[in-house]
Amino acid sequence: MLSRGLRVEGAVEFTTEAAGDRRGLTVSTYREDVFTAAVGHPLFPVAQAATTRSRKGVVRGIHYQAPTAKYVYCVRGKSLDIVVDTRVGSPTFGRWDSVMLDDRHFRALYVPAGAGHLSIALAGETTLTQLTSTPYDDDTAAALSPLDAGLDLPIPRGLTLVLTERDQTAPTLAQALAAGALPDYANCRSDDLTSS
Repeated sequence: MLSRGLRVEGAVEFTTEAAGDRRGLTVSTYREDVFTAAVGHPLFPVAQAATTRSRKGVVRGIHYQAPTAKYVYCVRGKSLDIVVDTRVGSPTFGRWDSVMLDDRHFRALYVPAGAGHLSIALAGETTLTQLTSTPYDDDTAAALSPLDAGLDLPIPRGLTLVLTERDQTAPTLAQALAAGALPDYANCRSDDLTSS
């Protein structure tokens, strides 16, 4: 398993190789030694595991929940996943990076606590598994507009997007910042370290 630091502070892409033979394949979607070397601490104690199955064009995000960190990988299909630095005070605040998650390369994405996460299904029946450091909480979960022109995310042209009403009406990053609705970087970093 290999790791690559992303343009968002603390976010990391992991790539592994599948071992295949006439029976099928085996793939390791997580290795603690590689994760710890890349991130600086072990993976958080998993508080929730969730699986999403999406048809082509489904957009989920930009979602964030302080103090939640995520580890995401694709078990079927293909998804463009984007991490957005929503943490006020972060050295990379407002920056984003993307990773292609699919069932061919089996990459995984670590989203540090408080950062935003967006997935766009590029194939039918795209299935993602997401491990989180805290359970989902409707009271603290928040969203930003995936169509925020100020972020200029690499949403594929020509793709018919399917968004929930929540994501369609979510504020831009600038609007959420002005409203004081974004997580604090120092608090998120503290949560990242204490949850591991």
